[in-house]
Amino acid sequence: MSTGHTRDEALRLVNSVLLPGFHGTEPPPWLLGAVDTGLAGVVYFAHNVPDPATAAALSAALHARRGDLIVASDEEGGDVTRLEAATGSSYPGNGALGEVDDTDVTERVARAIGHDLRAAGIDLNLAPDVDVNANPDNPVIGIRSFGADAAHVARHSAAYVTGLQSAGVAACAKHFPGHGDTAVDSHLRVPQLDADLDLLRRRDLLPFAAAIEAGSRCLMTGHIMARPFGDAPASLNAEAARLAREELGFTGAIVTDALDMGAVLADPGFGPACVQAVLGGADLLCLGNPDSAEAAESAYGTARDALLDAVATGELPVRRLAEAGRRARELAQWIGRARATPPPPKEDELPLAVARAALRVRGNVALGPAPYVIDLRQRVNHASGSRAPHLNRLLAEAMPGLTTTGVPAEGPTSARADTALQGAGERPVVVLAREPHRDAAETALLREIVTRRPDAVVVLTGWPHAVDALAANTVVTYGSARVNALAAVERLLGGTPHGG
Repeated sequence: MSTGHTRDEALRLVNSVLLPGFHGTEPPPWLLGAVDTGLAGVVYFAHNVPDPATAAALSAALHARRGDLIVASDEEGGDVTRLEAATGSSYPGNGALGEVDDTDVTERVARAIGHDLRAAGIDLNLAPDVDVNANPDNPVIGIRSFGADAAHVARHSAAYVTGLQSAGVAACAKHFPGHGDTAVDSHLRVPQLDADLDLLRRRDLLPFAAAIEAGSRCLMTGHIMARPFGDAPASLNAEAARLAREELGFTGAIVTDALDMGAVLADPGFGPACVQAVLGGADLLCLGNPDSAEAAESAYGTARDALLDAVATGELPVRRLAEAGRRARELAQWIGRARATPPPPKEDELPLAVARAALRVRGNVALGPAPYVIDLRQRVNHASGSRAPHLNRLLAEAMPGLTTTGVPAEGPTSARADTALQGAGERPVVVLAREPHRDAAETALLREIVTRRPDAVVVLTGWPHAVDALAANTVVTYGSARVNALAAVERLLGGTPHGG
């Protein structure tokens, strides 16, 4: 090759920055071949790890193939989980932790999550989410944030990093330079962060600085167009990386958000985005979540070939690729040292206690027998990948005779309310909602339902915002995890109040 490197040497350089996903619970041949030629690591999604035992076996097989391979996943707690996607997370997420507002508790919960990841052979947690939830209309951060106050988020971000890494699992603060004050989901298209550098420093960057000070081994750049950095998303932008390195003093590995997301997939396209990301200062490229075995192999091949071609033409300097690979290896070395230290004991009773403490209860929320449940939650959350049915399931298990119904997606408010309430009769009514404030039609429907049934209990799994103006009887859980649902069901069945 014109760079003076053989193709095998170039392939190893390229592989040293790639974190592909793959399909299924066993490593396919193409992945094993990549591992043997210097692949940095892999990223697990829910389909890879349907249960902890499968995750542990898969990780053991991959680490047996090469001991310094990085195994990564998203295990934020709360709404975003991979290891417990089928049942819901055992841990309260950032919204609940921020509401409790005890940094010692946040540290201990993160340590417990790290304990589970260690047992599953997962080395790098793509968490915590340290975004400041400054925009109530944010469609993808919301309850994944510790809150809307930058100093508050910074304290809890540092505590989470400390707790997670004390269990021997590397942390990754995300989504740099801040996804909180946006109104677009980067899974779909590019969000605009309309803040000047002064506002970024005073608000969005504070939690990243705190996470870096706490020793976060990784930082994830988001597909966010931030005004101070020009038109390219931060994940592909050298100015964003320079800010993290030179102003915040970050020396660890920068990993991109998934490069198969809509924000970069259409423009510049998957292959060019991989090249631009490395040129922009990324050290590890998260290739994303494939929906088939063929898609996974194709994504890896496209990324690999795009980088190889860029090296061959001189578009991508070998020194930049080598620098990125060095940082990835330094991360792997930290992980290797961390694996040699046994994790601390796990606090099994802590998560439910935290979920109870986070509950905010208002009015009369005790249910009578066989309630009628109306679920208004129609929007899928792209980060968690589901509508979180855990609350519905637990209510049905606890209350024989319960009925759950949805609502028509469209139509006049009165007609939708008629349909929603048509089977209720005199039974107690429970309304499940997540973010009604983001949708005028959903707000109107919720108001109509509780006007007709003022005794209805509204269970809100997101931030409360204006729910008190809509309903007299409310339970706010600050998250959709199974543990949040357990705490809510306990309260609805007449348990002792733990918040409010």
